Amino acid sequence: MTWGEFNKLSLDKKINKLYQDGTFIMSIRYYEYKVNLYLFGNFYLEVFVNHKHACIEKILLLDTNHSRMKFYSDQIKLPAIFNTQP
Repeated sequence: MTWGEFNKLSLDKKINKLYQDGTFIMSIRYYEYKVNLYLFGNFYLEVFVNHKHACIEKILLLDTNHSRMKFYSDQIKLPAIFNTQP
C-alpha cells in the first residue's frame, strides 16, 4: 500500500490497518500529544495521540524536515535517508 492509498482511508480504517500491518518503533512527547512512530510498509508514520482525551487525532507521513526528527534521532538510529545532519 502506498502513502497515497493509505491517506485516502478514513481515520478508523487507517488505525486498524496500522495496528494490523504496522510496526511500532517508539514514542515521543510533543506538546499535548504522545506521538507514536510506526513503520508501515516502506514508510514511517506518526500517530498523534491526545492523551487527555484518550484518542488518536491524526496520522501523518513522517516529515523528515520537521524539528521532531531530533527527538527520534536522539533515541534511535534511523536509516541514513533520514539523517538531517549536514
